[in-house]
Amino acid sequence: MTDLSMPLMRKGPPKLADAVDRITQNPAAHEMRDPFDIGDALTTLALTGEPVTVYPFGQDFAMARIDSVDPEGKVFTLDLAEHGTLPKGKTVFVAALGSNAKVQFELDAAPGAVADRPDLLQFPLPAACLVLNRRAEPRLESPLGMNYGARFSMMGKVFEMPLYDFSRGGVGLRATPEQALELYVGKKLEGVLLELGSSLIVSADLEVRLLRPFRTFLLGPQVQVGCRISNITMQMRQTLERAVGKMQKRR
Repeated sequence: MTDLSMPLMRKGPPKLADAVDRITQNPAAHEMRDPFDIGDALTTLALTGEPVTVYPFGQDFAMARIDSVDPEGKVFTLDLAEHGTLPKGKTVFVAALGSNAKVQFELDAAPGAVADRPDLLQFPLPAACLVLNRRAEPRLESPLGMNYGARFSMMGKVFEMPLYDFSRGGVGLRATPEQALELYVGKKLEGVLLELGSSLIVSADLEVRLLRPFRTFLLGPQVQVGCRISNITMQMRQTLERAVGKMQKRR
């Protein structure tokens, strides 16, 4: 279950301009059916306040946000931007998931009322979600048992985080909830040393593009920190590209 105790910067009420198009037939999209993953994805949307575009069958779309998720009760609550009722029947929900993906699911259930909260609608958690990754660069997972990590200083503190994936254009870090308190989407990290194996260190400036809480069996609550490389020397970029190319050949 996502760690709800970690505060994230929640977006304001959604506007029509925030609408996200439905995922049409796309071979790059994949289906997610694990209840844990589905609950985690919807909880992330609730924590960040990401706009959800609601497409009732045969009706104009509406904008909303997920207010809360109850994985044990297998329900979530929806807060419509313009309060009202949704028509019964098939309804498609679409939202951006971070900066590199979007998620879509369909429900064929009438929304239920929420006690003492007439502004909210309750729905069952979907059995499946369609996920479309939109990364510009394919990311490679860091090999197990090797030194892949990031080290940088901020506000007089030294941060060290494992690197779980990387590409020519960005990296994914794994932070503790305490470390993530110092970060927010848009935060710029200067002079980050990226250790890619035992003999390669690349220096780059990063920009945080995604903060996603999750939980692991061994480590407990963790936070995925997706970063875009915003400044790197040509020599360092060529070195990174060679490292990516070499690992792609191995796979």
